[in-house]
Amino acid sequence: MRVLVAVLFVVCSIAGAISSSTIALDAQELRGLDAVLDNYVRDGEVYYRALKLERGRLDAFVNQLGGASTEKLSRDEQVAFWINAYNALVLRTVIDHYPIQGHTAAYPQKSIRQIPGAFEKLPHHVGGRTLTLDQIEQTVLTEFHDPRVYFALGRGAEGGGRLRSEAYAADRLETQLAEAAAECVNRQHCLQVDRAANKVTATPIFSWREREFVAVYADRTPPPFASRSPIERAILAFTWPRLLTTEKEVLEKNTFQVGFGQFDWRLNDLTGRGGR
Repeated sequence: MRVLVAVLFVVCSIAGAISSSTIALDAQELRGLDAVLDNYVRDGEVYYRALKLERGRLDAFVNQLGGASTEKLSRDEQVAFWINAYNALVLRTVIDHYPIQGHTAAYPQKSIRQIPGAFEKLPHHVGGRTLTLDQIEQTVLTEFHDPRVYFALGRGAEGGGRLRSEAYAADRLETQLAEAAAECVNRQHCLQVDRAANKVTATPIFSWREREFVAVYADRTPPPFASRSPIERAILAFTWPRLLTTEKEVLEKNTFQVGFGQFDWRLNDLTGRGGR
């Protein structure tokens, strides 16, 4: 019996040590991602050449994603984990193929879309699963029922959400997502209100994730727009609190058209600017 107790004590001690070291490693690697984003990202643009030359911290973060467990994390911790994972994987996908050489005329010459299967085929090991970037966006992030997350994804493109110069963190998540949503209205890539043409042009991100935006925002639209389509109501509800007074005055007439612009797939590359 004493031997059995001693064995159990040793096993428990080892398990506890492993668990503690894993938690400490996660915190350390998150600080590493913070440093990467702080050093190489400026206003959503990335010094990809410099990052490729100094990729150690990014690789360290990505390499530990496969063994990470999210089961016991809080909801906010999970959301932050998956956003960080997605953005880090996009960065590594780009630098793995940098400088990008264009092969198809369907996208800009310098575009993450010139990397074959960048979103829909390349496999990544995250949270004990093997997933593509599309699968993270379309099957994992949808489970949190918060469409703001789609504007937290950099996508390696000018038309994506503005990549932050810091990692997402559970204790700041609400503030960070609120800022990501607010930035949408202030960026032409995301929303344009053309008063002369009486037209609203929205990013196709709204149409890509139409089901999620409609489910959360369609019923929150101001009363004048109740007859609009579900996705139009969702776009208006999402952007209305942050529109300019002059823009609201135009839209309140409810005679405008809504359309989706072309997504800007140009690489969000700062290389060559700022001496890097």
